[in-house]
Amino acid sequence: MRNRIAARSRVATALLATTLLVAGCASSEGSEDGNQDTSSLSKEEIYAAGIVGVSGDEGDPKDGGTLTLADYSEARSLDPTKTIPNGAAGGNALAAVYDVLMRYDQPSNSFEPWLAKSLTTEDNTTWTLELRDGVTFSDGTPLDANAVVGSIGYYMKNAGYNTLLLATNIKDMRPEGATKVVFTLNQPWITFPNMLASGPGMIMAPAAYKGGPEKFTPIGAGPFALDTYKPAEELVLEANPDYWNGKPHLDAVRFVWLGSDADRLSSLADGSVDVANIRAAQTLEKARKDGFAGIMAPSGLGSIYWLNNREGRAASDVRVRQAINYAIDPTVVAERVNGGAGLPGRNIYSPSAPYYEDVETSDYDPEKAKALLEDAKADGYDGKIVYIGQSDQASQTQAVTVEAMLEAVGFTVETDLLRNVADQTQRIYVTHDYDLAVAAMSVPDEDPYSRLATNLNSQSPQNPSGYANPEMDELIAKLQAASGDDATALLKQINELWQETVPGVAMGAGAFFMPWNKDVHGITSTSETLLLLGGAWKA
Repeated sequence: MRNRIAARSRVATALLATTLLVAGCASSEGSEDGNQDTSSLSKEEIYAAGIVGVSGDEGDPKDGGTLTLADYSEARSLDPTKTIPNGAAGGNALAAVYDVLMRYDQPSNSFEPWLAKSLTTEDNTTWTLELRDGVTFSDGTPLDANAVVGSIGYYMKNAGYNTLLLATNIKDMRPEGATKVVFTLNQPWITFPNMLASGPGMIMAPAAYKGGPEKFTPIGAGPFALDTYKPAEELVLEANPDYWNGKPHLDAVRFVWLGSDADRLSSLADGSVDVANIRAAQTLEKARKDGFAGIMAPSGLGSIYWLNNREGRAASDVRVRQAINYAIDPTVVAERVNGGAGLPGRNIYSPSAPYYEDVETSDYDPEKAKALLEDAKADGYDGKIVYIGQSDQASQTQAVTVEAMLEAVGFTVETDLLRNVADQTQRIYVTHDYDLAVAAMSVPDEDPYSRLATNLNSQSPQNPSGYANPEMDELIAKLQAASGDDATALLKQINELWQETVPGVAMGAGAFFMPWNKDVHGITSTSETLLLLGGAWKA
């Protein structure tokens, strides 16, 4: 299916349709009694986008109780400029505290007003955000136009995720009265609404950042507010009774961080937690086949090895990057680590994406790897690389498998297995202390442009690999305003340039799955695999 990016003269105030693609509708797989056999689901059925495994009327919401979420990673700070505000890095807690101005709706593949009342444009260059009347932060102060401008200004000043996109695109951002903010961009930006459906759209109260980042206090207008935080143990948020969308049904949400996806799923199965956040393909597919309902968010590059392109690191030499790429077989890794689970391959987009096209990929070829490595060694490279990953059993198996493949073509590998995702994120995105790092880029259906720009643009502060290629910068810049076949063609060219220059080793498409137990209801989501818990309840 091709993407249907259509020119438009007006965006409806009630529902802002995204302009890049049309995703699959939510899947309702249960029988009338909710007991349909899911043990033989196909890969296509497993990785269907949207809410899966839910059937029929969930009944009337019940009030009370605490929802425990075994999240993928710990939010070590509730400052959206210090914790990457996505579902993989602790962003679910941020979304619970701040909410988002806009919301990405998976089933309809559209952006809809959420905390905001509307977002409109005539030309994709000037966007007018209208706020709801009477919305207040949890400290009682109003969420007005000045608060929105101040919050986004703080976010950009302190280099929150996607700051480069905002800073280079927003020409002017000004309040018009108490309830309107007008964004004037330097050029058309078709998926600008996605910014307000994720981190930049998490509006902080002026008092939150009054004292600067070092004295930050988490005050938002979301359904929950900070209660207690015990690092590496739990984060508890209590209900905000003045939430704009009605007092939450839950009394509290509790976030915990377990050792692995397998731990998260087993805790979900025994009822120790109510919701889990899973990425590992084998565990994800088991959860689906075990019949858990939840939200599935497929993505391209669900599995990747980032290669540190920075000066002084081994992979600053394109020959070394190409050699590493040719030395690693995604299918073998999937078999040994995941028992064949997942969608291994070199294409950087998900097969389910409407803009997906086949390209000539740089597949496993150990002889090419040896030749390229020998050339690099002849110019003085010593053949050493540092591999970082996690320390759970599956990650250890992965490290041993990849180390063997790399050493078979002549590399010398030092493995450094870390305690958790938070430590791994620090090494990749902050200190850049690695040569080859287990990660994911998770190119989403709703907005491939922002993910590609953030991760591959040479000037992006969130570029994890330090990859810098003027041709890639130009292609991504053109993608920003492209639509229809032009966008598809640009995405294909980006894919082809990736295959040639190897910013990282593409290992296959994947997904995040957020499963929950049968007594959990009312969870929804937005972009960046973020859960919205304001309407959640437990039977």
